[in-house]
Amino acid sequence: MSPAELLALPVAVDLPTANKAFGMGDTLGYELAKAGDYPCRVLRLGRLYRVARADLLEALGLGDMREAGAATPAPALLSITPAASKLQESA
Repeated sequence: MSPAELLALPVAVDLPTANKAFGMGDTLGYELAKAGDYPCRVLRLGRLYRVARADLLEALGLGDMREAGAATPAPALLSITPAASKLQESA
């Protein structure tokens, strides 16, 4: 999932959506959640598993983009084009 897709997620997502963000399959994701070894906090609501978007972003190293109003992605996520690299050199 791209950073834009992650920021567009609702406040809490189901486990298959979180699994996709981590790049893992559903079987592994559910096994990790049941064992308490999921990469971030998992909320158990009856038979349902939910993951808070803020926890998901934090676990993915995107915690500084938590606010939905984040104007620009973190520097590590910016793609450097030849024109952009020239601008950075002159700054």
